[in-house]
This record gives sequence, C-alpha cells and structure tokens, in this order.
Amino acid sequence: MLRRQMMRTTLVVALGMGVATTAASQATRDPALLPAGAEAWSLSGTPLTPPAVAASALAGLEANLAKATADLVAAPGSAEAQIWVGRRLAYLGRYRESIDAFSRGIAAHPGDARLYRHRGHRFITTRQFERAIADLSKAAALVAGQPDEVEPDGQPNARNIPTSTLQSNIHYHLGLAYYLVGNFEQARASYARCLDVAKNDDMQVATRYWLYMTLRRMGRPDEAAAVLAAISKTMNIIENASYHSLLLVARGELDGDVLLAKAEPGLDRATIGYGVGNWHLYNGRRDRAIAVFRDVVAANNWAPFGAIAAEAELFRMNVAPTGR
Repeated sequence: MLRRQMMRTTLVVALGMGVATTAASQATRDPALLPAGAEAWSLSGTPLTPPAVAASALAGLEANLAKATADLVAAPGSAEAQIWVGRRLAYLGRYRESIDAFSRGIAAHPGDARLYRHRGHRFITTRQFERAIADLSKAAALVAGQPDEVEPDGQPNARNIPTSTLQSNIHYHLGLAYYLVGNFEQARASYARCLDVAKNDDMQVATRYWLYMTLRRMGRPDEAAAVLAAISKTMNIIENASYHSLLLVARGELDGDVLLAKAEPGLDRATIGYGVGNWHLYNGRRDRAIAVFRDVVAANNWAPFGAIAAEAELFRMNVAPTGR
C-alpha cells in the first residue's frame, strides 16, 4: 500500500510540474529486484511469474530456441540471428533474458530498427512503458522514408501467412505503449501512421480497434465512428478475429457481453475481456467495466495486450485489481 501511495504522490508532483505522464508510466520498477522466477512487476507492485508452458508446446519451443542459439553461435555478428534468439526466449516466457538478448543486439547493431521494435514489444510485456516508447520511437525514426518489409512470424497462423510488416508493427506497438500510459493523442497519431502501412484486413482491424478505442477515450465519437466505416462482417481475417468481433460490437452488430461469454480462455478471453470492459467504460458503465477488467486480471494470463491494458485501466482509476 505504501509503495502505491508513493507512486501516486510522484504522479501528482510530476503533473504539477507540467510533465505529461500517467500513473501507469510511473510504475516501472527495477527488474533486478524481482524475486527468483518472476519476469516483471505488475503495475500494483506484484511480481509476475509466467504460467507454465503447455507440455504439448514446450519441446517445440525449446527446440526452436536451441536452433536460434546455434545459428547465433555460427554467425555471432548476425543481427537476424540475435533477433531470433530474443524472440524465441520471449515465446518461452523468459522476457528478461529476451530483453537482454535484444540489448546485446542493439549494442552491436545500433542502426537496426528491428532490434528496437522487438525490445520495445517486450518492454510493454514487462510493464516498462516509457522504455518501450523510447525504443519504438527510435525504431520509427530509423525506418522513416525507408521501404517496408514483411516481418516473418515466429508463431505462424493457421494459413502460415505473415500479416504484418516491420513498419506496421513499429507504429502499432508504439501506439499501444502510448495508449497504456494514457497519452491518447500520441497513440492516435501512431495508429494513424500504422493504418498507412497496414496492407491487409488483419492489420487493418487490429489497428482500427485500438484507434477506435483511443478516439472514444478522447471524447471524439464522430471520428471514432469514421474508423468503423471500413469494417464489415465479410473481411478476410486470418488471425485477428477477436479484434474484428470487437469492432462489430462497436458497430452495434454484436452484443459485447454475449461475445465475452463465448470467449475462449487464454489470449481470446484477455483480448475480448479488455475490449468489452472498455466498451462499457466509454459508454458510461464504469462499475461494469471495472468488474470485467478485474476478471481479466484475475485470470493471471498477464502477457497479452488485453491483460496489460485491463491492469493499466484499474491502476489509472486507482481501483484495486481484485474486489477482495
């Protein structure tokens, strides 16, 4: 409780000095102080330990990491090899080691935007939002005016078709980092840039989902409604079905609570849970939103973006993450 009060005091002082920040951005703690087995601090000060990887997936993930490590040993100067070691570590929930791997890559290849993009992603996962903003802003500067490139999937979708590019991922994750600290104006700008390089329906719905919610939180319902104009039930969606469904909720074509009741445990539940909670929040149903956000956090599946966003909402509202 004392630590939480101190963070809020820091926030008040910072705002009084005119610093554009939020409660969530004040919550970064030193990862070196984490207890054994923990990978991050929650925004309320709780150590976060990744759930065990399913036995059916563990062997494959470890084999992928072993191959990536061997590739790096064979080509120690390869930025590509360093990136894959970092990505494979993250898929195993070893986020601190993943960040270290990307940091080593950045030291060797300071001009490679991909390393900042991936480290920024894992700073988001570990609730180090200001560090994420710094990395992703650097990545955006490095790719400005450059040709875009398809980003290979580390965990391929059902059709084995990559749906994102380096630049779309940079702007998408930068928008999310700004959103999580409550800087909705900068989030809006990042998502607008992301739309310019989102070349398929999957990336369009993911970007429009966060952009729509950003505009609603900014009190711009007419602009938000315009974001929905390109959304239809017949879009060609490969992997972002949850975001697509949430946009249909926003259009009034699906009921949010019915969608939430049908959500599968895991990533789908976290994504839809946050989206439905936010739907209640911007429609004035604060108590219902809090209840949904708490359910998302209580699932203890803390790595998905929906879970991070639900946690950040409760923290900014000064609401305990549980009702107990």
